[in-house]
Amino acid sequence: MPSPPVRKPVRSPSLASRGTPAKQPAPKRVAVPGSRRLRQIEDKRSAILGAALGLFSRYGLHGTTVDQVAARAGVSKSNLLYHFANKEELYVSVLRDLLAVWLEPLRSFTVEQDPREAIAAYIRRKLVISRDRPDASRLFCLEMIQGAPLLRDELARELRDLVAAKSEVIRAWVAAGRLAPVEPHHLVFALWALTQHYADFAVQVQAITGQTLDNPEFFEQAVDNVQRLVLEGIVVARRGDPSSTEAGR
Repeated sequence: MPSPPVRKPVRSPSLASRGTPAKQPAPKRVAVPGSRRLRQIEDKRSAILGAALGLFSRYGLHGTTVDQVAARAGVSKSNLLYHFANKEELYVSVLRDLLAVWLEPLRSFTVEQDPREAIAAYIRRKLVISRDRPDASRLFCLEMIQGAPLLRDELARELRDLVAAKSEVIRAWVAAGRLAPVEPHHLVFALWALTQHYADFAVQVQAITGQTLDNPEFFEQAVDNVQRLVLEGIVVARRGDPSSTEAGR
Protein backbone atom coordinates (compact mmCIF):
# COMPACT_ATOMS: atom_id res chain seq x y z
CA MET A 1 0.00 0.00 0.00
CA PRO A 2 1.27 3.51 -0.73
CA SER A 3 2.32 5.37 2.34
CA PRO A 4 0.11 8.38 3.31
CA PRO A 5 1.39 11.85 2.26
CA VAL A 6 3.47 13.60 4.81
CA ARG A 7 1.92 16.91 5.94
CA LYS A 8 4.29 19.75 6.64
CA PRO A 9 3.88 21.24 10.11
CA VAL A 10 2.21 24.65 10.19
CA ARG A 11 4.42 27.17 11.91
CA SER A 12 2.83 29.36 14.52
CA PRO A 13 3.69 33.05 14.26
CA SER A 14 6.32 34.21 16.71
CA LEU A 15 5.40 36.37 19.64
CA ALA A 16 7.07 39.32 17.97
CA SER A 17 5.07 38.88 14.78
CA ARG A 18 1.86 38.40 16.75
CA GLY A 19 2.21 41.86 18.30
CA THR A 20 3.00 43.62 15.04
CA PRO A 21 -0.08 44.55 13.04
CA ALA A 22 0.05 44.06 9.33
CA LYS A 23 1.10 47.19 7.44
CA GLN A 24 -1.94 48.93 6.01
CA PRO A 25 -1.78 50.71 2.66
CA ALA A 26 -1.77 54.52 2.84
CA PRO A 27 -5.28 55.94 2.52
CA LYS A 28 -6.03 57.36 -0.87
CA ARG A 29 -7.05 60.99 -1.17
CA VAL A 30 -10.61 61.21 -2.23
CA ALA A 31 -11.48 64.37 -4.10
CA VAL A 32 -14.66 66.02 -2.93
CA PRO A 33 -17.06 65.79 -5.86
CA GLY A 34 -17.52 69.16 -7.49
CA SER A 35 -15.07 71.04 -5.24
CA ARG A 36 -12.71 71.85 -8.08
CA ARG A 37 -15.61 72.80 -10.32
CA LEU A 38 -16.99 75.04 -7.60
CA ARG A 39 -13.66 76.78 -7.19
CA GLN A 40 -13.44 77.36 -10.93
CA ILE A 41 -16.93 78.86 -10.96
CA GLU A 42 -16.06 81.21 -8.09
CA ASP A 43 -12.79 82.24 -9.74
CA LYS A 44 -14.57 82.98 -13.00
CA ARG A 45 -17.29 84.92 -11.22
CA SER A 46 -14.68 87.00 -9.37
CA ALA A 47 -12.88 87.71 -12.64
CA ILE A 48 -16.12 88.91 -14.22
CA LEU A 49 -16.97 91.15 -11.24
CA GLY A 50 -13.46 92.63 -11.24
CA ALA A 51 -13.59 93.36 -14.97
CA ALA A 52 -17.07 94.85 -14.64
CA LEU A 53 -15.97 97.10 -11.77
CA GLY A 54 -13.13 98.55 -13.82
CA LEU A 55 -15.39 99.30 -16.79
CA PHE A 56 -18.49 100.46 -14.88
CA SER A 57 -16.45 102.85 -12.72
CA ARG A 58 -15.01 104.45 -15.85
CA TYR A 59 -17.87 104.37 -18.36
CA GLY A 60 -20.95 103.80 -16.21
CA LEU A 61 -23.72 101.27 -16.76
CA HIS A 62 -24.88 102.59 -20.11
CA GLY A 63 -21.39 103.17 -21.48
CA THR A 64 -20.31 99.58 -20.83
CA THR A 65 -21.31 96.53 -22.87
CA VAL A 66 -21.46 92.86 -21.90
CA ASP A 67 -18.99 92.11 -24.70
CA GLN A 68 -16.46 94.53 -23.19
CA VAL A 69 -16.76 92.95 -19.75
CA ALA A 70 -16.44 89.43 -21.17
CA ALA A 71 -13.34 90.37 -23.18
CA ARG A 72 -11.70 92.02 -20.17
CA ALA A 73 -12.52 89.05 -17.92
CA GLY A 74 -11.22 86.58 -20.51
CA VAL A 75 -14.52 84.68 -20.83
CA SER A 76 -17.06 84.23 -23.59
CA LYS A 77 -20.23 86.30 -23.63
CA SER A 78 -22.33 83.16 -23.18
CA ASN A 79 -20.24 82.17 -20.17
CA LEU A 80 -20.74 85.59 -18.61
CA LEU A 81 -24.49 85.34 -19.14
CA TYR A 82 -24.42 81.93 -17.44
CA HIS A 83 -23.31 83.67 -14.23
CA PHE A 84 -25.33 86.89 -14.65
CA ALA A 85 -28.62 87.04 -16.53
CA ASN A 86 -27.96 90.50 -17.99
CA LYS A 87 -25.87 93.63 -17.65
CA GLU A 88 -28.15 95.16 -15.02
CA GLU A 89 -27.86 92.09 -12.77
CA LEU A 90 -24.08 92.21 -13.14
CA TYR A 91 -24.05 95.92 -12.26
CA VAL A 92 -26.16 95.39 -9.13
CA SER A 93 -23.94 92.47 -8.07
CA VAL A 94 -20.87 94.70 -8.35
CA LEU A 95 -22.57 97.41 -6.29
CA ARG A 96 -23.65 94.96 -3.61
CA ASP A 97 -20.09 93.70 -3.26
CA LEU A 98 -18.88 97.28 -2.97
CA LEU A 99 -21.48 98.12 -0.36
CA ALA A 100 -20.38 95.16 1.75
CA VAL A 101 -16.72 96.25 1.61
CA TRP A 102 -17.57 99.90 2.13
CA LEU A 103 -19.73 99.29 5.22
CA GLU A 104 -17.55 96.68 6.92
CA PRO A 105 -15.37 99.18 8.90
CA LEU A 106 -18.49 100.85 10.35
CA ARG A 107 -19.78 97.52 11.67
CA SER A 108 -16.93 97.39 14.16
CA PHE A 109 -18.23 100.31 16.28
CA THR A 110 -19.31 99.14 19.77
CA VAL A 111 -20.24 101.03 22.94
CA GLU A 112 -17.43 99.29 24.84
CA GLN A 113 -14.73 100.76 22.60
CA ASP A 114 -12.81 103.91 23.31
CA PRO A 115 -14.32 106.38 20.80
CA ARG A 116 -10.96 107.95 20.01
CA GLU A 117 -9.46 104.59 19.11
CA ALA A 118 -12.57 103.39 17.26
CA ILE A 119 -12.89 106.49 15.09
CA ALA A 120 -9.15 106.69 14.43
CA ALA A 121 -9.14 103.05 13.30
CA TYR A 122 -12.23 103.67 11.15
CA ILE A 123 -10.54 106.59 9.38
CA ARG A 124 -7.47 104.49 8.63
CA ARG A 125 -9.52 101.56 7.28
CA LYS A 126 -11.59 103.86 5.07
CA LEU A 127 -8.45 105.46 3.65
CA VAL A 128 -7.03 101.99 2.99
CA ILE A 129 -10.15 101.24 0.92
CA SER A 130 -9.74 104.55 -0.91
CA ARG A 131 -6.12 103.63 -1.64
CA ASP A 132 -6.61 99.97 -2.57
CA ARG A 133 -10.05 100.10 -4.24
CA PRO A 134 -10.47 103.57 -5.76
CA ASP A 135 -12.58 102.17 -8.61
CA ALA A 136 -15.07 100.83 -6.08
CA SER A 137 -15.42 104.18 -4.34
CA ARG A 138 -15.79 106.04 -7.64
CA LEU A 139 -18.47 103.66 -8.92
CA PHE A 140 -20.43 104.01 -5.69
CA CYS A 141 -20.15 107.80 -5.97
CA LEU A 142 -21.34 107.65 -9.59
CA GLU A 143 -24.37 105.57 -8.58
CA MET A 144 -25.26 108.10 -5.85
CA ILE A 145 -24.97 111.04 -8.26
CA GLN A 146 -27.38 109.29 -10.63
CA GLY A 147 -29.92 108.85 -7.83
CA ALA A 148 -29.08 105.20 -7.06
CA PRO A 149 -31.70 103.82 -9.48
CA LEU A 150 -30.54 100.22 -9.07
CA LEU A 151 -29.35 100.37 -5.45
CA ARG A 152 -32.07 102.38 -3.78
CA ASP A 153 -33.68 99.38 -2.08
CA GLU A 154 -30.32 98.23 -0.68
CA LEU A 155 -29.64 101.72 0.69
CA ALA A 156 -33.09 101.95 2.23
CA ARG A 157 -32.53 98.70 4.10
CA GLU A 158 -28.97 97.66 4.88
CA LEU A 159 -27.26 101.06 4.80
CA ARG A 160 -29.97 102.88 6.75
CA ASP A 161 -30.26 100.12 9.35
CA LEU A 162 -26.51 99.96 9.91
CA VAL A 163 -26.11 103.73 10.24
CA ALA A 164 -29.09 103.82 12.62
CA ALA A 165 -27.51 101.12 14.81
CA LYS A 166 -24.09 102.79 14.88
CA SER A 167 -25.70 106.18 15.54
CA GLU A 168 -26.94 104.72 18.82
CA VAL A 169 -23.35 103.77 19.67
CA ILE A 170 -22.22 107.35 18.99
CA ARG A 171 -25.08 108.74 21.09
CA ALA A 172 -24.05 106.42 23.94
CA TRP A 173 -20.48 107.76 23.74
CA VAL A 174 -21.82 111.33 23.89
CA ALA A 175 -24.17 110.53 26.79
CA ALA A 176 -21.26 109.00 28.72
CA GLY A 177 -19.20 112.16 28.23
CA ARG A 178 -16.70 110.37 26.01
CA LEU A 179 -17.48 112.46 22.92
CA ALA A 180 -18.38 116.12 22.58
CA PRO A 181 -22.02 116.61 21.55
CA VAL A 182 -22.39 115.71 17.87
CA GLU A 183 -25.29 114.54 15.74
CA PRO A 184 -24.27 111.03 14.62
CA HIS A 185 -25.51 111.24 11.03
CA HIS A 186 -23.48 114.35 10.33
CA LEU A 187 -20.41 112.80 11.90
CA VAL A 188 -20.76 109.72 9.67
CA PHE A 189 -21.30 111.90 6.58
CA ALA A 190 -18.18 113.92 7.45
CA LEU A 191 -16.11 110.76 7.89
CA TRP A 192 -17.25 109.46 4.51
CA ALA A 193 -16.52 112.78 2.81
CA LEU A 194 -13.06 113.16 4.33
CA THR A 195 -11.90 109.64 3.51
CA GLN A 196 -13.56 108.95 0.16
CA HIS A 197 -12.42 112.27 -1.29
CA TYR A 198 -8.97 110.73 -1.83
CA ALA A 199 -10.48 108.10 -4.14
CA ASP A 200 -13.36 109.97 -5.79
CA PHE A 201 -11.20 113.03 -6.53
CA ALA A 202 -7.84 111.29 -6.84
CA VAL A 203 -7.01 113.22 -10.02
CA GLN A 204 -7.62 116.52 -8.23
CA VAL A 205 -5.56 115.43 -5.21
CA GLN A 206 -2.67 114.43 -7.47
CA ALA A 207 -2.91 117.62 -9.53
CA ILE A 208 -2.63 119.76 -6.39
CA THR A 209 -0.13 117.76 -4.34
CA GLY A 210 1.65 115.67 -6.94
CA GLN A 211 0.94 112.68 -4.68
CA THR A 212 -1.47 109.77 -4.40
CA LEU A 213 -2.32 107.42 -1.53
CA ASP A 214 -0.01 104.86 -3.15
CA ASN A 215 2.87 106.91 -1.72
CA PRO A 216 3.28 105.49 1.84
CA GLU A 217 4.44 108.81 3.28
CA PHE A 218 1.52 110.73 1.77
CA PHE A 219 -0.91 108.01 2.91
CA GLU A 220 0.25 108.28 6.53
CA GLN A 221 0.10 112.06 6.27
CA ALA A 222 -3.52 111.82 5.11
CA VAL A 223 -4.43 109.41 7.92
CA ASP A 224 -2.79 111.62 10.56
CA ASN A 225 -4.38 114.85 9.36
CA VAL A 226 -7.89 113.46 8.89
CA GLN A 227 -7.73 111.83 12.34
CA ARG A 228 -6.68 115.10 13.95
CA LEU A 229 -9.28 117.12 12.05
CA VAL A 230 -12.03 114.85 13.36
CA LEU A 231 -10.83 113.84 16.80
CA GLU A 232 -9.69 117.23 18.02
CA GLY A 233 -13.08 118.59 17.11
CA ILE A 234 -15.37 116.01 18.72
CA VAL A 235 -13.43 114.14 21.39
CA VAL A 236 -13.72 115.46 24.93
CA ALA A 237 -10.41 117.01 25.97
CA ARG A 238 -8.25 114.87 28.23
CA ARG A 239 -6.47 116.47 31.13
CA GLY A 240 -2.85 116.97 30.35
CA ASP A 241 -3.34 116.25 26.64
CA PRO A 242 -1.38 119.01 24.81
CA SER A 243 -3.19 118.44 21.52
CA SER A 244 -6.57 118.81 23.20
CA THR A 245 -5.45 122.02 24.90
CA GLU A 246 -4.32 123.47 21.63
CA ALA A 247 -7.54 122.44 19.92
CA GLY A 248 -9.65 124.16 22.58
CA ARG A 249 -7.97 127.54 22.18
